[in-house]
Amino acid sequence: MKYRKIVIKIGTSVLAKKDRSIDKGIIENIASQVSCLLDRGVKVILVTSGAIGCGCVILKLKTVPKSLSGLQAIASIGQNELMRFYSEAFKKRNYLTGQILLTQEDFDHRRRYLNIKYTIDALISKNAVPIVNENDTVSTEEIKCGDNDRLSSLVADLSEADSLIMLTDVDGLYDKDGKVITLVEKISEDIKKLSLANVRGSTSLTSERDERGRTSNAKITKGGMATKIEAAERSINSGIDCFIANGRKADIILNILEGKGVYTYFKAKPIKAKAKKRWIAYSSKVKGRIIVDDGALRALKEAKKSLLASGIIGKEGNFKAGDVVGISDSKRRDFARGLTSYSSKEIERIKGLKTNEIESVLGYKDHDEVVHRDNLVIL
Repeated sequence: MKYRKIVIKIGTSVLAKKDRSIDKGIIENIASQVSCLLDRGVKVILVTSGAIGCGCVILKLKTVPKSLSGLQAIASIGQNELMRFYSEAFKKRNYLTGQILLTQEDFDHRRRYLNIKYTIDALISKNAVPIVNENDTVSTEEIKCGDNDRLSSLVADLSEADSLIMLTDVDGLYDKDGKVITLVEKISEDIKKLSLANVRGSTSLTSERDERGRTSNAKITKGGMATKIEAAERSINSGIDCFIANGRKADIILNILEGKGVYTYFKAKPIKAKAKKRWIAYSSKVKGRIIVDDGALRALKEAKKSLLASGIIGKEGNFKAGDVVGISDSKRRDFARGLTSYSSKEIERIKGLKTNEIESVLGYKDHDEVVHRDNLVIL
């Protein structure tokens, strides 16, 4: 096979029946296909949704709670049941499963980020299928990955996968005439606009109506085509081929890898950035922003220099040394990201200063550069 390590994202719309219960037949079908790949020596990592929906069914809830604590409790109950379904399906085929629950904080810290990678590698070496989900039990708005489409693209890059397959309840990205676009070589603004309009054929269980026809708040899905396109863009920029396909179709995973069936294929770009720089650019969330003058802008973009305090005219947000920050021009347009060597409070004091003046102001100077070139990515 062309691909040796694959991340497969399974959306709630694939797993859920009309009554919102988990379709065990779909899980069996996915386990069967994945086992075929494992038998051929292909490494597979699953990113699955469905915990909240599963919890709602167990608790016989007609609507999803709006409170954070209520959602976290439901996710806790549902995640346990969801993993049981996967574990039983893979045990029938002599494969183990290992659960990994993540938040954005796990991706923001480089050491934790690498520890996730080592854990995934260890599970694979023990003939187990890593099954990843967002840790909804502890997630708050500040530490959420956002949705499992984004999470799957982060896991694909972290694990050095060569392809990402996102399974949903439609055949792919549709064009204006309602036909599936089979190949996307560049994610243009037109493609992004199409993703916002793509609701054709979707049966995602985002709401339900009561006996009077009123819409309830029974939302159990988070993503949509727009979030999948964003995930695809991150993936292809990291050198990872990406597919969007209908997960409810029999053998869709195997068909994709054999070049059969209907789906949208996003062709990967040649990898240019090193793994650490891809982490800075795509995996971590910015903690604040450094604003630079035109001279620093040219030095960073054209001369490929490090960012010095003399070129800084301002900052936004509160951040610590070692955090990932956005770097913007004088018009507040982001053009780079980097690991800052100084905190926001320190930068407020040393902005505009020459390097040899930093120590006299702070009383110390740990670094000449505010953002070193090795820790900087031009977007």
